[in-house]
Amino acid sequence: MKIKLDNLVFFVSWLGISICLSEVQPVLAKTEALTDVASQNRQTSSSISARDLLAQENTQSQLVRITEIKLEQTERGLEITFQTPSGQRLVPLILPEGNNLVIDILDATLALPEGDKFNQTNPVEGIREVNVTQVDDSSIRVTIAGEGQTPDAEVIPSQENLVLSVTPEASTTQTEADEEIEIIATGEAEDDDYFVPDVTSVTRTETPILDTPESIQVVPQEVLEDQQVIRLDEALRNVSGVTFGGTDLGRNLQFSIRGFDEAPILRNGFRQFGADVVPEIANLERVEVLKGPASILYGEIDPGGLINIVTKKPTSEPFYEIQGQFGNRDFISPSIDFSGPLTEDGNVLYRLNALYRSSDDIQDVDENIERFFISPVVTWKIGDRTDIDFELVYFDEDRPPSFGLPAIGNEIADIPYDRITNEPDDFGEEEFLSAGYDLEHRFNDKWKLRNAFRYTQQNGLLEVAFPFEIDDETGDVFRFWAAQPQEGESYSLQTSTEGEFATGAIDHQVLFGLDLNLTEDNFNDLIRLDLETPLELDLFNPVYGTSPRPDFDTLPLISDRETETRRLGLFAQDRFSFGDNFFLLAGLRYDTVEQIVTDNLEQTEVSNTNDNLTPRVGVVYKPIDTVSLYASYSQSFRPNTETTSEGEALDPEEGEGFEVGVKSEFLEGDLLATLAYFNITKQNVATEDPEDPFSVVATGEQESQGIELDVVGEIMPGWNVIASYAYIDAEVTEDNIFEIGNRLNNAPENSASLWTTYEIQKGNLQGLGLGLGFNFVGERQGDLDNSFELDSYFLTNAAVSYERNNWRAALNFRNIFDVDYIAGASTVRVRGNDRGEPFTVLGSISFEF
Repeated sequence: MKIKLDNLVFFVSWLGISICLSEVQPVLAKTEALTDVASQNRQTSSSISARDLLAQENTQSQLVRITEIKLEQTERGLEITFQTPSGQRLVPLILPEGNNLVIDILDATLALPEGDKFNQTNPVEGIREVNVTQVDDSSIRVTIAGEGQTPDAEVIPSQENLVLSVTPEASTTQTEADEEIEIIATGEAEDDDYFVPDVTSVTRTETPILDTPESIQVVPQEVLEDQQVIRLDEALRNVSGVTFGGTDLGRNLQFSIRGFDEAPILRNGFRQFGADVVPEIANLERVEVLKGPASILYGEIDPGGLINIVTKKPTSEPFYEIQGQFGNRDFISPSIDFSGPLTEDGNVLYRLNALYRSSDDIQDVDENIERFFISPVVTWKIGDRTDIDFELVYFDEDRPPSFGLPAIGNEIADIPYDRITNEPDDFGEEEFLSAGYDLEHRFNDKWKLRNAFRYTQQNGLLEVAFPFEIDDETGDVFRFWAAQPQEGESYSLQTSTEGEFATGAIDHQVLFGLDLNLTEDNFNDLIRLDLETPLELDLFNPVYGTSPRPDFDTLPLISDRETETRRLGLFAQDRFSFGDNFFLLAGLRYDTVEQIVTDNLEQTEVSNTNDNLTPRVGVVYKPIDTVSLYASYSQSFRPNTETTSEGEALDPEEGEGFEVGVKSEFLEGDLLATLAYFNITKQNVATEDPEDPFSVVATGEQESQGIELDVVGEIMPGWNVIASYAYIDAEVTEDNIFEIGNRLNNAPENSASLWTTYEIQKGNLQGLGLGLGFNFVGERQGDLDNSFELDSYFLTNAAVSYERNNWRAALNFRNIFDVDYIAGASTVRVRGNDRGEPFTVLGSISFEF
């Protein structure tokens, strides 16, 4: 199937934007027509009656979405702001009940990242708690609990939003009047919770985690901050069943999920085709992991699952943060995070993240690690129903290549862990650019359209003494001078529609859409290599620099291929709701992938097309509101890049898996626990042709099954926890080379993690936080032949922090007992077994203003 991708991209993109703009009406005309809820003079709760407020006209034709709740201490007490899209008005009914002030807001719904509630204890002296809940489909309730008497509240006139000024007891309003405290619970800005109940970006629908028939784990921004996460693999240690697979010679990060390697990394729901890069953490809101076969949502993918990183979005209120990080091994990393409105009406918002980072490598090399990163984002609220985000991401990084430690016999060589098998002055660099938009148009409360586009460009270069082979008897490593320049471009378009309707007593939440991608690259296919001049290195007594570095541009080309890949995916899904406690999910996706490989040395061109249908079905039963029992079945596929002895392309790899589990919320929804059993099989794995050892056939099969437990959330105010455990039995079940029953490489049977923090809430030490945790990874096989084994390891981590007003200082200690360990392994004995991070100290100081 030949896809006219350029024309189709233009047409679908134009169609999505045209439909949205045709629906937009000027915001000004609507807002001027609304009747003011409050008079221009402030009215206190003692002078506003429920009858007066009910008598005021409400001209809104749909529910008002509250997207942000902000608490700010003032001289009088507390100011509460309810943020709404484009300044839609809210109708408050203010009534005292004992020591509590109860405020009902009509024709409104909560659209916060934590779902249908918000809670903050002791926001200011004299007020014990502010609690916001969704009462029913069209109203919310705000309860403000006073300590000694009923607080007073008044509506502050505002051109947009609902702003309440709350005054506690008179004796306490002036205490700490000069301090300013901001607590934000919003999808627009950072959140203090460990538990995020909704993950639209990875599921592509607005469905709570509790109501989805898959295992979905989230590492929120608060965990990234508490652990001072620098790299993505550090964040994913908190998730069960995810194993780090190394850095692929220092160029990108590789992960296994549920025993299957090559788990893809998505950014805001977009797959990064070609070669992955080391993503930046500085602008991340959270990290999401969707486990199990997920081809129905994202096309070609391995059956273990996928990783999605979600970036920060602009805020409606000005926000400015400057941070400096420092640590051992000469680590330094200044960064900024600025956000706020660009226009007076607040319809255009921005966010800017920028960072510079420099540090020594953990192995003995001459080159430092340096990265410059910048990411501006602009949000334009075109109307009350249409928003569009424009995002650019750019970074430039110099990083020494990493070949890890080789295996000798059945274990990692007994040498110092900072020793290298290449040369100390080897060089690597990476440049990455991504630009695009995300548009959402809401036709009404039930139907919405999403249209998004991404362009990415990558350029990389390695100039190294490449280790090819090792002699187990002598310890001699045989190397060759090699250069590998890489470049690639990718164009991706996503268009989907989500809607709700009912057929009798059955409610439907439907999703259907189209994905397009065009990728052109030469990753791993442009190689310059000097096979005439081998470089030997004694692993146990290395002497470096014995051969002069060549002009790498003059090395012979041994491979020069370019690959063009065109992808088209069509999908449809329906979530049936039978009442409030039983849900059925069913979906189907069609993918076609055309790959054209041009060999510039052989002057040949080979084209291959794969088509595939992948279904998914799942059920959720909720015996009570806080407990979900679920089961699911899904499939996946990924094209094979190998060819048979006749030069024909192999059939694509196919995966299928089922999962059963239980999810439960505890402590009034502050804590989530997920327990899952899974069984996944991958077929058509490329393996050696028994009749031609130089060719392959797609007859291999691998199977993984196991149990996972994840717990995340708040145990009590100030006490957070994220913990995981996984048992995985992953093995080869059919193959022409490897013995049946061999374990899949880099897949431990047992792994576990725990991280818990406590921040003192009151008294002289208020704001002081302590953290403690561990990471355990069991023994792993280094390759599919099970020829060598990686030892288990147990890491202990701790942290101390202090936060007050607008500044925060923190100190983190990783691998406190300086354990030597292998963090990730490839399938090659001589390279790719990456050393884990030794004892590390990280400090930071940040200011908000």
